[in-house]
Amino acid sequence: MSIRTIAGDCLVHTDGRRGRTVRGRVLVVIKPDNTVLVHDVDGYQPVAWLTRPDSVSITRDPLWLVASEGAETLRVEAVGEVAIAEHDATEAGTPVGSCRCGGPLVRSGSAVVCLDCAERFGLPSGASMTDSTCDCGLPRFRVERGGEFELCLDYACDSLLDAVSDRFDHEWDCPNCDGELRILRRGGLIAGCERYPDCDTGFAVPDGTVAGSCECGLTLFETASGTRCLDGTCPDADADAA
Repeated sequence: MSIRTIAGDCLVHTDGRRGRTVRGRVLVVIKPDNTVLVHDVDGYQPVAWLTRPDSVSITRDPLWLVASEGAETLRVEAVGEVAIAEHDATEAGTPVGSCRCGGPLVRSGSAVVCLDCAERFGLPSGASMTDSTCDCGLPRFRVERGGEFELCLDYACDSLLDAVSDRFDHEWDCPNCDGELRILRRGGLIAGCERYPDCDTGFAVPDGTVAGSCECGLTLFETASGTRCLDGTCPDADADAA
């Protein structure tokens, strides 16, 4: 991915709800998602911008940039000397270790990415990085799903589904039939009845650790927001917590 820049003496025209024309020696930034930002020397807010427009076109001699999104249009016209450049760019995040390629790894939102080889590893919700390293060379992370698990970033080394299944598969009885709950992946992890489709009972496994039994017969979890039942709609969980 790259970020393109235009720097120099430009006329900037905006049509739509922010319609106006300004001139100045500005810096125009065109991001990989086509977002266009026009900055001058005053403050941190752009003097003009268009977020993720449908189209961006750039011509040279003379320089014109046109970005359009519905009724919104942003046009940049060179009226003096300008410099055009393209820069390699990546996501920015908290450093968390080294990739197997030797490049730096950073955590950006719900993923860990390498700034050199661009390898990307998704993280489950509630995950936190650890200081330990897998035998494969990648950092490990910690996550709670009934218990606390420490896993490698690479699912080929460690699978959260396998780890939670080993601990809790068939551990809990289905409240609506005589079956047992299996640990399955349906987007996130769920505890679903083994008798599906005859019984379609299923509960999302929360971010937290097992903390006893609920009055309804299911399991209680201690989470960051308090104690809750495996069934997130269970009214008995409030009584247990009290």
